[in-house]
Amino acid sequence: MTQTSQAPRRGVLWTPDHRVTTVALLLLVTLIAFESMGVATAMPTMVAALHGEALYSWPFTTFLVASVVATVLSGTLGDRRGPGPALLIGPVLFLGGLLVGGFAHDMGTLLAGRALQGFGAGILLVATSLLIALTYDDRERPVIYAANAAAWVLPAVVGPAVAGFVTERFGWRWVFLGLAPLVVLGAGLLVVVVRQLPAHLPSPRQRRAGLVIALGAAGGVAALTWAAQHPSALAVVYGAAGLVVLGVTLRRLLPAGTLRARPGLPTVVASRALIAGAYAGMEAYLPLTMTSVHGYSPAGAGLPLTVTALGWSAASLAQGRYPDWSRERMLRLGFVLVSVGLVLFCLVSQPWVPGWAAFAGCAVGGAGMGLAMPSISVLLLRYSPEPERGFNTSAMQLGDWVGSALAIGFGGVLLGLLGSAARPAVPMAAFAVVLVAVALVGVLVTGRWPDR
Repeated sequence: MTQTSQAPRRGVLWTPDHRVTTVALLLLVTLIAFESMGVATAMPTMVAALHGEALYSWPFTTFLVASVVATVLSGTLGDRRGPGPALLIGPVLFLGGLLVGGFAHDMGTLLAGRALQGFGAGILLVATSLLIALTYDDRERPVIYAANAAAWVLPAVVGPAVAGFVTERFGWRWVFLGLAPLVVLGAGLLVVVVRQLPAHLPSPRQRRAGLVIALGAAGGVAALTWAAQHPSALAVVYGAAGLVVLGVTLRRLLPAGTLRARPGLPTVVASRALIAGAYAGMEAYLPLTMTSVHGYSPAGAGLPLTVTALGWSAASLAQGRYPDWSRERMLRLGFVLVSVGLVLFCLVSQPWVPGWAAFAGCAVGGAGMGLAMPSISVLLLRYSPEPERGFNTSAMQLGDWVGSALAIGFGGVLLGLLGSAARPAVPMAAFAVVLVAVALVGVLVTGRWPDR
């Protein structure tokens, strides 16, 4: 990395031509983050109130399936018509989902609300990336990605506590309804932003993915997720079927060469799947390890994940100060740091290693994610032809979800085969070794880039 690089001009985010877009983006990111943290905290209460204990994981699965479909379709819409339509549709659907969920009186209605929320969030994830591409130049994008990472910190730190307080004092419905006025504000800001966007000129080079392919990918992800959450002999069957369907659809939904991590754009998309899967696997099972192996309380077991959020944000802010640093090298360094964090997770899975090592692992691993994730986003736009940015952005997000689903599902399989939730030391050690190997594959593939 060249540390003599010139820093970006002062006030990148708050110049007259950027400030409304910046406020709208950060507000939406914060709202989606608060919704994610809040729903996870309030879910036991809301499911019990609606007598849906047997369907406890369905609100999460429904959100994920809807997000996958929306992500694929939003990419196609973005390439055809630019980000404007999706930026207007996404908040409306997300708001509708909040209202339906907030007024739900049975599990069916709650699931419908979660589907709307997932569809709105999926549309926005792609559309906001295309908006960043149009509004901020290559040297400014690390700054806005750093700000987006920072916008997740407050929800990660205080979101569960706020959601718990709201649920206890006012009822779980206000976890949804309390965000609605802020979504309206964000939607109003986006109307102003969309009116300022240049006219979109579609190109005949666009790559498109239809509804059937999107539904196939979503069904594959749903089958894998459900099989991981409900391990059984039958789950192995439909999980394997989901994996086959997913493999077929991914050939249409990912850039050519992604599964081989061919240097260039395919490496960027593959890197997102590798690093997201490796780190999501650790985050999913670290609280279990802390409680069952080291005797931490549920609240204490979640504290290392807060350290992850802080390390992630700090590293992301640091990379935003040096826009001319090599993003390729920064991505590789991110994989190295994540590998170190996962090695510490492997050690923490054993009772003879003190639990505080998890905090060190999350600080290092979070810093790696804070360097890698913005670098992936910057490189994706840099390597993508403009007519294919929507397709490639949806592919990157899909890789994130698929990598995470596969990693978490595999962890569940190992937990069932080699131990149990009460005795996770052996399966978590084996799982951590696999995650380290995945991260090291990332180190390897990000060392190969085409001459530019």
